[in-house]
Amino acid sequence: MPRQCSIANALEVVGERWSLLALREIFMGVRRFDQIARNTGASRDILTARLRKLEEAGLLERRPYASRPPRHEYVLTESGRALHEVLLTLMSWGDRYVTDGPPPNVWAHSCGKVLEPVTVCASCNKPVLAEDMAALRVAEDMAALRVHEPQ
Repeated sequence: MPRQCSIANALEVVGERWSLLALREIFMGVRRFDQIARNTGASRDILTARLRKLEEAGLLERRPYASRPPRHEYVLTESGRALHEVLLTLMSWGDRYVTDGPPPNVWAHSCGKVLEPVTVCASCNKPVLAEDMAALRVAEDMAALRVHEPQ
């Protein structure tokens, strides 16, 4: 039996190339279907299906911007906006390990420096390293962990 995990659950929603590229475009401010199709290279039928799935999953809302003919744009929901860190981290990994040469795009942070995303622990604010983590079984290990939490 396959391991149950939230990564697999998330991939059911966003684990397809055109879904992630559509989300990339919407994060970058591109909200209209034709522009999303042009910037991703997705065919119209595939993009329609992916956007519909993202909308059904609650990551996007489709809002009208013209009535004749009826036209819609795509806007991120709170759930969709929460994927921003995931996309930035995926882009950073791609820049470092997959892309030949310099990155095709970089993001500047409001501090004036090139953004380099880092995942930190919300409790101690230290960087998250694989060797510092342990998988816990929610029902058993989390109950034991709560007993040892400081009050």
